[in-house]
Amino acid sequence: MGFLKDKEGKELNNKEVSIKVKNRICNCFLDFKLMLLRWVGFIPSHTLRKMFYLLSGIKIGKGSTIHMWTNFFQPRNIEIGEDTIVGDHCFLDGRAKIKIGNHTDMASFVLIYNSQHDVYNESFRAIEKPVEIGDYVFIGPRVTILPGVKIGKGAVIAAGAVVTKDVKSGKIVGGVPAREIKDRGLEDYHYYLGRARLFQ
Repeated sequence: MGFLKDKEGKELNNKEVSIKVKNRICNCFLDFKLMLLRWVGFIPSHTLRKMFYLLSGIKIGKGSTIHMWTNFFQPRNIEIGEDTIVGDHCFLDGRAKIKIGNHTDMASFVLIYNSQHDVYNESFRAIEKPVEIGDYVFIGPRVTILPGVKIGKGAVIAAGAVVTKDVKSGKIVGGVPAREIKDRGLEDYHYYLGRARLFQ
């Protein structure tokens, strides 16, 4: 065809044009779906929100709660275990897999990213890596977790930390970037977080 080019100026053949058009249409539908999910975040009912989130493709275990004003990318890649709390104003990326375990407590304004740009690549291409958070983890407010991170069972992430690498089970980390502070000192965990506060 000759006259059609991608954003780097490379000429596209018919097949490449077809793929790009299909991707653009799919992305438009996804953007609309994400807008609707943002509106769902304003509903002051845990039960109604959970129903809509399940319909969108998020896997949510028994007794788990996602508080108001949480945002997502690619909901179908997000899996949340049982008796887990996601605080208000959180962001769960989902462009790669996010797996959050059981009895895990995430405070407000936690950001979990699993896609980032490669700043060393001349095309500024995206790199996607899964994020895995174990059981009985506590994540403090305003924590940022970056792509490819695994957080072990019972770990604690202090408020405001930026987690750039794996956190071992039972460790308490904090800072920017997050570093180990001490050990939690527990060998076994038996607690339940229980039901969330109403209208939140």
